[in-house]
Amino acid sequence: MTTRITCVCPGKPILRERADMVLALARAEFPQVELSFHPQCFLEHGHFAGDDDARLAAFVETANDPAVDAVWFAMGGYGSNRIAAPAIAALGDAAHGKTYLGYSDAGTLLGALYRHGIGTPVHGPLAGDVRREGGDEAVRRVLGYLSRQDVPLEAGLDDRPAVAFNLMTLAMLVGTDLMPDLTGHVVLVEEVAEHLYAVDRLFFHICENLRGVAGIRLGRVSDVPENDRPFGMTEEEIARYWCERTGIPYLGRADIGHDAANAIVPFGVARSASGA
Repeated sequence: MTTRITCVCPGKPILRERADMVLALARAEFPQVELSFHPQCFLEHGHFAGDDDARLAAFVETANDPAVDAVWFAMGGYGSNRIAAPAIAALGDAAHGKTYLGYSDAGTLLGALYRHGIGTPVHGPLAGDVRREGGDEAVRRVLGYLSRQDVPLEAGLDDRPAVAFNLMTLAMLVGTDLMPDLTGHVVLVEEVAEHLYAVDRLFFHICENLRGVAGIRLGRVSDVPENDRPFGMTEEEIARYWCERTGIPYLGRADIGHDAANAIVPFGVARSASGA
């Protein structure tokens, strides 16, 4: 059975040579997959892969195409929030049957889709992660998952519903019309390239607004810039501090992050690609 996957870039563009690497791997190892990159992925408009209208049109076209089984976000980078609300409003019946997979800034769209019960949002590697050390394995993991192979999910998932977000992305979602109801959910978070004082500030904000969740699990906090003075707490101490202060259970570490080891986390109750 053929699985048709189309990549779009709701934020920044992907370099064509990286897309070509992903396409070559798919052709060589996943004959059951028809993978394509929407032409929008290669547009450049300042920071963005095309202006807001172009990025919105590409996502809506792909999501509403009944011939496409899955939408794979090729890159993160700021931009999803600028198109998420009009995108949700423009989605039709065909969009409900798809899997949407990515992470980082794409979490804005994943969260909005989850709020509105559209398709199956999944946290997982971006196509552009092929550039990272171990990136081929990340791409294989996604292509296997989307083509319904038995691919391991994040090891700590259980029978409780879960979601996974970049910490900054989640903090920006909170309080907006795109934010899903996460009551009873285990919330996995990760961060990259933020000072620890900023991580502390982000935890302050999300914990004040996530009361009622089943707990928080902390993924990797990587590439932390050096501040002019030490913050005095590790990322885990920060997470524990704010969880204790707001009465949210801290549930330990999670295998997610801005790296090739970034694990797959379906939104909701964990099920493998084959439904198990």
